[in-house]
Formats: sequence, C-alpha cells, structure tokens
Amino acid sequence: MNEEEFQEFRSSLGRPLAGQSLTNDPDNPAPFEQAPEFTELDSASLYLWTTITEPEVYAPAMEALSDGTPIMDLVQLVLKTEFQKGMFNPDLMLLLIEPLAYMFLALAERLDIDPVFYRGQEEDDEAEERIMGVTFEEEKLEEMKKAAQSGKVPPGIITSEMKASLSDLPELEPAPIQNQRPSLMAAPQEGI
Repeated sequence: MNEEEFQEFRSSLGRPLAGQSLTNDPDNPAPFEQAPEFTELDSASLYLWTTITEPEVYAPAMEALSDGTPIMDLVQLVLKTEFQKGMFNPDLMLLLIEPLAYMFLALAERLDIDPVFYRGQEEDDEAEERIMGVTFEEEKLEEMKKAAQSGKVPPGIITSEMKASLSDLPELEPAPIQNQRPSLMAAPQEGI
C-alpha cells in the first residue's frame, strides 16, 4: 500500500481531521466542550445509578450481562456516552470506572447472573484490562472477582439510597431470541 492509498483509506474511516475541533463554532460548543454537569464523585455516582436502573437501560444491560457481555464493556459504553453528553470531565470519568463496575456487579448479583469482567477472562493468563486508557492490574481484577464470588460489593459504592431503589426494579425474564432458525442438530420437523 503506497502513501496515497493509505491516506485515502484513512480518510474513509470517518474520523475528524487533526485540529478540526479548533474550527468548531465557539458560540455553539459541543456538550463535552462546556462545563460538566457533575464535578463530585458521589453525585456523579448517584446519577449513573439512576441512569443504569432506568427501564430502557436496565433490561438490555442485564440481558447483555446474562449473554456474556463483559461488565467492563458496559462500563466503557455508559461512561463514554455520558461524557459525550457533557455530564462529567475526563478525570471524573476515570474515577467512575470502578464504582460503575461494582454497580453493574450488584445488579447482576440481584438477578443471579454470573458476570464476565473483561473479554478473554477465561483464557487470559495475564490478568490486565485496559479501559479508557487505564490499565486495571491483576490485583484489582482479583479483588473485583472475589467480591463477585462472595456476593459483597465494597461498602460505600452502593449507597443506602441506591439499595432502596433496588426493590423498584423489575424482575427480568430471559427475552426470546428473535428470528431464531431451528438448529441443524434438531430432529426434522414436518411442514418446514
């Protein structure tokens, strides 16, 4: 691949050009270019709890966890989405990784879901996960796994207000798989 082909490929990825943010209209900034909505860990944690327990987020998130989606993937998705809305700055976003992971862990525990923490967890000998540019070392991941196995979320992460709202959450039934074809290993059926 020559330089011209590389540049054409690179421009087709839909990424912004270097310095493009400097040409944005200063009178109409993007939400993440303004002052953040939250600047304290406690209020941002409570906001995230409220967000992930809303029915339109809670049900799909719990279904994803039961299907084997790693908790850290959901954490990254939620934090990135809320950052882009201008809810918190990058520093606070990084501080929210661990509390949000424990929140998802508590919700999964409530439904008896055995969660996966990160992609490749089963076959990974070197327990290290990168989320949003931060490396979670083996000790921290082991601590989270032990908390999951013991059914105990560290004190202070899930507040009494959050615990009280757990009783308001719906019990979820596994959703039927849409447009599922019959298994090739299934017994033949007449009329199909």
